Amino acid sequence: MPTGHCPVRVVAPWFRHLTRNPFRGQAEGTGADPSTSARNLLAMKPINWFVRLEVPADDAAVENLQSVAFGPGRFARTAFRIREGIPHDPALSFVGLAGDEVVGSVRLTPIRIGETPAMLLGPLTVAPEFKNRGLGKLLLRTALDAASRQGETAVLLVGDPPYYGPLGFLPVSFGRITLPGPVDPARLLIATLNGADVPSGPVRGGR
Repeated sequence: MPTGHCPVRVVAPWFRHLTRNPFRGQAEGTGADPSTSARNLLAMKPINWFVRLEVPADDAAVENLQSVAFGPGRFARTAFRIREGIPHDPALSFVGLAGDEVVGSVRLTPIRIGETPAMLLGPLTVAPEFKNRGLGKLLLRTALDAASRQGETAVLLVGDPPYYGPLGFLPVSFGRITLPGPVDPARLLIATLNGADVPSGPVRGGR
């Protein structure tokens, strides 16, 4: 694991009375032996999210999350095509665990917008049975904080404004940033970091 990045362990604020500690072998407050099954953990509640950097051993789990979320059609999407053949940044890609199961993932991939180095966020995925419990936003905040510390100046994504807007993403002015394929302009969003201005120009993968 790269140095300088500590795992993040968070209990959702509405589940504070009983927590599962990923560093210990029991569920605190119950005396029960924990199951390594994410579904059993969900039934037990609360979920104590553990966020860490993605490692190569997570590839199969992350691929499965993406397959469930987007299906085979994902490879035809413009954002996927931009990322094709470009490794995601291992220092800016994180997974969320429930127990010892990977149930969420976010990746940042290096791109250029015009001549400006930037990051393309995504996919952001959470297993269906763990959605709407705060893991997606926790992963996103973790990735943005890490990107800011690394000195990045812009993170681009294609997504839903009501979800990403409160996390610092703004719509891109029509025509300011162009992608090499079709995309709904209302869903093209950007977050600027470290006081940077919004870049402009065509997007391409890599640096």
